[in-house]
Amino acid sequence: MCGMPQEPPVRSTSPRPYARPDASMSLLTNVMDHSLDDGYAEAAARKKAAGGGGMPRTLRARLGLAAGLVLAALVVTVGAAQARVAAPALAKEREELIDRIDRETEAADELESDVEELRGEVDARRRAALKQSGGGERMELMGILSGATEVQGPGVRLVVDDAKDSRAGGDADPRGTSGFSDTGRVRDRDMQRVVNGLWESGAEAVSINGQRLTALSAIRAAGDAILVDNRPLVPPYTVLAVGDGKNLSARFQNSADGLYLHALQENFGIRTAISVEDDLRLPAAPSVTVRTARPSTESAQPRTEKGTS
Repeated sequence: MCGMPQEPPVRSTSPRPYARPDASMSLLTNVMDHSLDDGYAEAAARKKAAGGGGMPRTLRARLGLAAGLVLAALVVTVGAAQARVAAPALAKEREELIDRIDRETEAADELESDVEELRGEVDARRRAALKQSGGGERMELMGILSGATEVQGPGVRLVVDDAKDSRAGGDADPRGTSGFSDTGRVRDRDMQRVVNGLWESGAEAVSINGQRLTALSAIRAAGDAILVDNRPLVPPYTVLAVGDGKNLSARFQNSADGLYLHALQENFGIRTAISVEDDLRLPAAPSVTVRTARPSTESAQPRTEKGTS
């Protein structure tokens, strides 16, 4: 079989154009090569060519900026000067107020001292008058029981103090429905029960923090403070009771009020300490109101009733 002769394929010897490795990522390549928009680039070039900076180019703008800076500095300077002028005046007023408080406090203390002195003088004259009336030992006993005279003898020392943690509490509530049942603070009703328990246990005379109690004494509360005859007391509360020390201590601790105090200690952390003392000295009450009873002038007439048959 004959055919036409075939020419061999022609192979080009010229090199092929170079292909970029990232040719398939043309979009990312364009973003990287042209990160700044052409319009922004032209504007930056014009500004650079014109020599523009951060400061205003015109004289009016520069004067305005300088005036603003001067005004701001003036405002700051005036404010500092006013504060410097007002500071001595405020300090002077504060010192005058402190001096006035100190003077008034000293005057109140002097008046309180005068009142105490006059009370002592009145009590001394009252006791002298009672002795002259011929009461003898009976009147002396009445003075001791009423708190009109100072007493000395054996007894019991009872110290009652707030809990270390004033928020201490427990499941039991020996204070009933008191609004202070969730705290470890000693309250007026607690001290009332303590004093009444000592009286019932055989105490002949009682005082709290040096304040002698009488049959007319009142233990009240004013906020968080405890008042005894309108005089505020601060914890710890030291209660002195004159009587038969050992028996008085045992009777009180076994009484309902002693158990109440023990419950406060167990459930609320209130701190208590009781001890028997051989020699206690209780002052006289600062003011004793003398009240006497008089026999009725009307004679009691026997009453007869008529019955019916």
